Amino acid sequence: MSQGPRSGLAAVSSALLAMSRHLEVRDVLKTIVASARELLGAQYAALGVPDDHGGFAQFVVDGVSDQQWKAIGPLPRQHGILAAMLHEARPERLADVRKDPRFEGWPSAHPEMSDFLGLPIRDGDEVIGALFLANKNCPKPHGGCGFTEDDEELLSILAQHAAIALTNARLYERSRELTIAEERSRLAHELHDAVSQKLFSLRLTAQAAAALVDRDPSRAKGELQQVAALAAEAADELRAAVVELRPAGLDEDGLVATLRTQIQVLDRAHTARVTFTSHGVRALPAAQEEALLRVAQEALHNALRHSGAEHVEVILRKRGQDTVLRVTDDGGGFDPTTVRRAGRHLGLVSMRDRASGVGGTLMVESAPGKGTTIEMEAPGG
Repeated sequence: MSQGPRSGLAAVSSALLAMSRHLEVRDVLKTIVASARELLGAQYAALGVPDDHGGFAQFVVDGVSDQQWKAIGPLPRQHGILAAMLHEARPERLADVRKDPRFEGWPSAHPEMSDFLGLPIRDGDEVIGALFLANKNCPKPHGGCGFTEDDEELLSILAQHAAIALTNARLYERSRELTIAEERSRLAHELHDAVSQKLFSLRLTAQAAAALVDRDPSRAKGELQQVAALAAEAADELRAAVVELRPAGLDEDGLVATLRTQIQVLDRAHTARVTFTSHGVRALPAAQEEALLRVAQEALHNALRHSGAEHVEVILRKRGQDTVLRVTDDGGGFDPTTVRRAGRHLGLVSMRDRASGVGGTLMVESAPGKGTTIEMEAPGG
């Protein structure tokens, strides 16, 4: 909570930087409200983002305790002064909001408010929110408003930058949604192909077993054992896909914890032993953590699906000023030049793109019968 008004270019700059630092919409809204309340020295601040049904999709407050906010009850509707901000799209500066003819009251647990300053937040011609301040922390002129024309101008500047920050956050979240949708589509396609092949083989083997039951029971028994093995492999494919479909959890858990969790589940889902160790790696920028995670997932996918490995080892460690991811398997290996000539990439192009996209490098070592090592080096960490 703020302790009083701040003034000057440094305070404005600090508020604008704080808004641009966050990418999640909810975090941006909270930062805008807190910055506005502190910058203008108000007791209360709020920001409402309208929905299409006469209410608010999001409503964030600062200066009200969690307990008091719960006691107030449901989110407000778009009426009275709030509606004026959204529909008339002009600033409102009032000496006492309770005396305005548009005032329609508030819940019993709502704090008492008098002087009021509100501005719409616009993205071009569209009003995407409204910012409200109440109870200026200063001596009030008799019958007048504590908020001044200078306050209104300062809040207007803040609202313009809030529109940019909020729009960028929405674009970021939309981009993440599209990325997740594309990833799920890819995984669904892989799941369909892999499980379909297993089920097709399972059906043929079951048919063969049924034909052999009467004339060659011992061979029928062998076929039924193969049915059981194919069913187990299909179950493994499903478990692995479910793991990949889960959100990575990078934002909450970080790269090391996310990798460790996913590898533990893969180890349980597959017959191959999958291990993970980490040495001295600290948090990296979000883009680098995501690139390292995706490269690890692609390398693990190749090792567990194609190599026939008995052991896959994942190591994440520091090397000088950089972070190195190393995925090694003891599987059948391949000739990288032959793979390129045949037009089969095993995800290598995607992995190289992810590495170079964050200023890193990717190294692939493999040979028939010699296993495979994939190593990505990224700056920082």
